[in-house]
Amino acid sequence: MSSTRPSPNTATISLPASGCNVNQAELPDNALILPPTHQLQALLTIIRDEKTQRGDFVFTSDRIIRLLVEEGLNHLPVVPKTVRTPVGMDFDGVSFQGRICGVSIMRAGEAMEAGLRDCCRSVRIGKILIQRDEETALPKLFYAKLPEDIAERYVLLLDPMLATGGSCIKAIEVLMSHGVREDRILFLNLIASPEGINNVCNLFPKLRMITAWVDEGLDGHRYIVPGLGDFGDRYFL
Repeated sequence: MSSTRPSPNTATISLPASGCNVNQAELPDNALILPPTHQLQALLTIIRDEKTQRGDFVFTSDRIIRLLVEEGLNHLPVVPKTVRTPVGMDFDGVSFQGRICGVSIMRAGEAMEAGLRDCCRSVRIGKILIQRDEETALPKLFYAKLPEDIAERYVLLLDPMLATGGSCIKAIEVLMSHGVREDRILFLNLIASPEGINNVCNLFPKLRMITAWVDEGLDGHRYIVPGLGDFGDRYFL
């Protein structure tokens, strides 16, 4: 994979002394972080706790995922629409422009599918499996099952953890190779590292990324710290 293209929209992310979050102004222009409300911080505290049992982990993760999906839908284009209310009055509102689909990066991303379906009934969902190539140490595509008309849709790309960004970048390349426009991709993510955000947003400046929290960074093993461990294992096992 070639090195990332420089982008004037990418900012250097600096963490406050507490090491727990960043301000929106410190993010690249095409990245958004959910407001750090007390509710969100409490939910994240639960799923980070190593003592949290699977049932509570799944329930709490699903609540955060719902917040991410709702925010993602806020960024879809709309067109004016007037409807007649039951009292015989017109209401000038809007309706979504264009169709959407979800694409989960297996397997952890599959945990976010239910949250998307809760908000969008009968939404079509594709899957991409990317693993590390042992010979090249680069992310390699092993499987992709996408809607046939995905090039005509807005795509919500789902993956809860963003470390280096390698898998996400590969998934975006797969989507674009199937005709999806970069500006029609919204990447939804629970916890991200500053390195991963810059890597993805620098390479794809027209994509929009929405994350719930930005952690301190990566350790020597490229694990997100403080992180929460292996999201897929804690959610599914």
